Amino acid sequence: MKDLDSEKKIAVLIDAENAQYSVLGAVLAELSKHGHIIVKKAYGDWSSNHLRNWKQPLNELAINPVQQFSYTQGKNSSDAAMIIDAMDLLYSNKFDAFALISSDSDFTKLASRLKESQIYVFGVGEKKTPIAFRNACDDFISTEVLRDLDTDQDSEPNTTAAKVANPVGTSPEERRLRSDTRLLNILRNAISEYADDDAWAPLGPCGGLIKRQYPDFDSRTYGYPTLTKLIEAIGLFQIDRRQSGSSKVHDIYVKETRR
Repeated sequence: MKDLDSEKKIAVLIDAENAQYSVLGAVLAELSKHGHIIVKKAYGDWSSNHLRNWKQPLNELAINPVQQFSYTQGKNSSDAAMIIDAMDLLYSNKFDAFALISSDSDFTKLASRLKESQIYVFGVGEKKTPIAFRNACDDFISTEVLRDLDTDQDSEPNTTAAKVANPVGTSPEERRLRSDTRLLNILRNAISEYADDDAWAPLGPCGGLIKRQYPDFDSRTYGYPTLTKLIEAIGLFQIDRRQSGSSKVHDIYVKETRR
């Protein structure tokens, strides 16, 4: 991960005519690791049948659709609108980073211009994205490598892992929590992001990342007042409370038990 502090304010601009709606959740989760996403806009001709499947992900992820009619058949008309908005947002001086989600090389100049203004630029697109656009960004993320945390499949979907995750003798409550693969994937991905060489991760930053990726995440939804108690109840993670200096306050670290 790039060395960006968690207070970075990010504007996400999506070229819907050259992006995949199926990876939007994973893309936003990845970008949330680097800071707070303030603006989310998607550009396209929403009257076109080509974009008919975008409605649900746009609504679920609270992405603002920007309508741009195609004045000429077969011509992408949303590029100019996206570039104009990017410059307006740049001149507002409210953002530290921009994420340009497209596999179109037409945004190469925009990425270069943003960098000239000392703005950090993420590019997000398929591996086929032209090299010029990829190199114009500070960090280019290939959508093929992103794993969607919202998947219903476990991160290790095999019979052996399932047996270890739900061994005989576990309580009904543990089995209930362990059967929620989305919950387990959210926790595992956050822990892996901050884990040290011994696989221990500080729980505070992990919780902050989860909240940025999933604003509606609340341990009380699962019946526990804190994230620590929720993780303890699952029974798949170790908790280590470490005293911070001479203070009586303890720093909490978490580590997944070997399966």
